[in-house]
Amino acid sequence: MAPRANDKDARVQRERARVYQARLELNQARGRRRTRDNVVGGIVGAVLLLGLLGAQIAYYTAGPGKPAPAPSPTTTSTVLPAPTLTPTPTTTP
Repeated sequence: MAPRANDKDARVQRERARVYQARLELNQARGRRRTRDNVVGGIVGAVLLLGLLGAQIAYYTAGPGKPAPAPSPTTTSTVLPAPTLTPTPTTTP
């Protein structure tokens, strides 16, 4: 009966090794997937932020958010009347 017990033990050991190896491969695959998902998420987030920044710049430089042009100040010479010598009224007590 000894050979059968050894066969059974060997079969159990092979099964444990197979399950362990499968678990290792699964964990490695999950780690690679997490890394890939993080990279893709970062790239999508960066593209989204750049798009929003570009939209803001376009809106405020060329769109409806563009400030109305203000007229440039012109120098006008205004002629002031010459001061006249008029006596100031004084109150008499």
